[in-house]
Amino acid sequence: MTALSQLYPQPLWQWFEQICAIPHPSKHEQALSQHIQAWAKSKQLAVVEDAVGNLIIRKPATPGMEDRKIVVIQAHIDMVPQKNADKVHDFTKDPIEAYVDGDWVKAKGTTLGSDNGIGMASALAILGSDDIKHGPLEVLLTIDEEAGMTGAFGLQAGMLDAEILINTDSEQEGEIYMGCAGGVDAQITLPMVWQASEQSYSAFSLHISGLKGGHSGVNIHLGRGNANKLLARFLFENADDLALELTQFSGGSLRNAIPREANISFMLPEENLSALHEKVAEFEALIRTELAIADPDIRLVLNTIPTPKRVMSENSQNTLIDLLHVCPNGVIRMSDEVEGVTETSLNIGVISTDDEQVTILCLIRSLIDSGRSQVEGMLTALTNLAGADIDLSGAYPGWKPDNSSPVMAIVRETYQDIYHKEPVIMVIHAGLECGLFKKPYPEMDMVSIGPTIRYPHGPDEMVNITTVGQYWTLLLAVLERIPVKA
Repeated sequence: MTALSQLYPQPLWQWFEQICAIPHPSKHEQALSQHIQAWAKSKQLAVVEDAVGNLIIRKPATPGMEDRKIVVIQAHIDMVPQKNADKVHDFTKDPIEAYVDGDWVKAKGTTLGSDNGIGMASALAILGSDDIKHGPLEVLLTIDEEAGMTGAFGLQAGMLDAEILINTDSEQEGEIYMGCAGGVDAQITLPMVWQASEQSYSAFSLHISGLKGGHSGVNIHLGRGNANKLLARFLFENADDLALELTQFSGGSLRNAIPREANISFMLPEENLSALHEKVAEFEALIRTELAIADPDIRLVLNTIPTPKRVMSENSQNTLIDLLHVCPNGVIRMSDEVEGVTETSLNIGVISTDDEQVTILCLIRSLIDSGRSQVEGMLTALTNLAGADIDLSGAYPGWKPDNSSPVMAIVRETYQDIYHKEPVIMVIHAGLECGLFKKPYPEMDMVSIGPTIRYPHGPDEMVNITTVGQYWTLLLAVLERIPVKA
C-alpha cells in the first residue's frame, strides 16, 4: 500500500487516492464521474446522472434507522487546476502526485484537489461501508463548481428527497459554516489600437512569479500580492520615464484564484536599457520589502525577446495601464456582523491580450447583495471612463445564515460532546453551493463542515491529516444523531 492509503480513516483516504489518480479539473470531470457510477452500480446502489452531469447516489438506511430523516451529503467533483511554472503537468491527462509530509498531504507542484476531494471521498466511503450507522442517505456530487457552479445552477427540484443537506466543502476543522458569500463574474474588454513598432528599439519580457496566490475568497484578506496588479503598478510608475511601448500583458489563469504569475512584453530605446535594469531591480526590492511576510519569494525576471512588428498605440497603452492600476482589488470591506470575515472583495484574476482587445476577468464576492452591487457599479464606472465594455454574468446568491437551523444545532452539540469544546459558528467568504440549492429546495436545512485545508486553488494546497480524522468522526456521529421523520 502507498503511504496515503494507510492513513486514518483508511476508507476515506483510499477513495481520495483513487480520486487523485483520475484527472478531474473543472469541465473535465467525466472520467471520474464514470468511474464513480460504475463503482456504485457494482455495489447495487441506485445512481442517477442528471441533465447537467451531477451524480445522485442513494443508499438505504442501516437496520433500525429506517425512520430517520433523509440526509444528502454533498460535494463537488471538479478541482482547480493550478501548477508551478516549472512543473510539467496536463491536468486533463496526468494524475495528481499526492504525498505525505508530516501531518499534511500535499501535491508535487500542483493543486492537490483536497478541495473538495476529501469531502467527496468521505461521502463515497460512507456509501461503501457496511458498518456505519445512518438513515436513508443520498450523495450529491456536483460538476463544475470551481469554474461556474454549473452543477448547482442546473440542479432541478424533485431530484432530491432529503430534508437535510451536509455540505463538505468547508476548510477549517472546528468551524461550522452556516452562510457564504454570493458572487458574480465581470469580464472587461478594452479595444486595442496597434501601430508599427520601431525596429531599432530593444524588446523584452518581464515576468513576475513566486507569489503564493490562493483562493480568491478564503485567502483574499491575507494581503498576498496579485501578480497582475503588481506589473500594472510597475508600468504606471515607469512606462513614461523609460519610454516603454507595450506589446502584450498576460497573467493569471482562473478568475477565482489570486494570480501568482504575470508577464508583460514591451520595447524601449537602446539608451534606456541601463535604466530599465535599474528600475526592475528597484521595484523587485520594493515589493519584496512590502510583501516580506505575505509573499517572501517574489521574483522578477527580465528577458530579451524577438522584435515584434507592432506595439499598442500610445492612447491604448495609457488607458490599459491606468485602468489596471486604478481598478480595485482585494478586500473592499470587512463584515460588521461576523468578526474577521471579509464582506466584499474583488479579484483581478486573468488578463489576456489578442489582436482586437485586452480582456480582464474578475470575480466579485460579497456576503450582501448591496456590497456586490456596489463593486459592480465601481467597475462599470471605470470601464465607462476607459471606453471599455463590461459583461457581468454567472451571478449566484449567497447563503443567508439561519441561526435556528436544527442541523446546525445537531452538529454543534455533537462536536461539543466529542471534543469537549465549542465549535465556531462561521460564515465563509467563498461560494459554497448551498445558496443555489436553496432555490429548488427552499425548505432544506443545510450546514457545511470539513477538515483543515490550507492554500486551496494554488500549488501550495495541503490538507491536515489529523483534522480529516476529526471531520470523519464528526460526520459519522452526526449521521447517527439525525432525528426521526416528523
